[in-house]
Amino acid sequence: MQINGAIALVTGANRGLGRHFTTQLLERGAAKVYATARRPELVDLPGVETLRLDITDPESVAAAARVAGDVTLLVNNAGISTGAGLVTGDLDLIRREMDTHFWGTLGMIRAFAPGLGGGAILNVLSALSWFAHPGTGAYAAAKAAAWNLTNAVRLELADQKTQVTGLLLGAAATDMTAGYDGPTADPAVIVKAALDGLEAGLWEVIADDWTAHVKASLAGDPRSFYTPA
Repeated sequence: MQINGAIALVTGANRGLGRHFTTQLLERGAAKVYATARRPELVDLPGVETLRLDITDPESVAAAARVAGDVTLLVNNAGISTGAGLVTGDLDLIRREMDTHFWGTLGMIRAFAPGLGGGAILNVLSALSWFAHPGTGAYAAAKAAAWNLTNAVRLELADQKTQVTGLLLGAAATDMTAGYDGPTADPAVIVKAALDGLEAGLWEVIADDWTAHVKASLAGDPRSFYTPA
């Protein structure tokens, strides 16, 4: 996938990683970038086309696909983190996580895939696709579903030569991690790695050492990963 000359659409473009994706796509020569958000008035980046989009609303997704039918690169970045656990957490919050990260991502792919022959999809996933931590149950489950969704649609879209890349990362310094007291990565660095990987044709971009450690742990006994050293 060559970004120079591409026509991209970024979900959740008003802040965090989405804002960096939008900026760096323009810097790399994208011919057009649709910067989407539930409140597009919050997108203040020059040189973009703003578009109202709620990925959890099928009518909003369909409307966006009609307007942006020329997209060649779809960046599924929009996300939430409710902090809900799975056993005693609020079921409505758990459903919001799945509606956003799984059903919302799938809805975007289904809406835009017909026009993405020879183009690409980049799904923003998480190291939490591969492990769980107290307070992240709903998020981790939804991101795990989105990870295997990414694997499945890659196979389903192979015949039309649509590249499907997953970005996996730990915590980045964005609004979503404002209450997190651990180390965080520079979101600009994460996005650069994602776009470099996309242009290199990678199926997965492992954006940081922590995520690489989590992936490597999957080959062993899970008790080893969850037991403090």
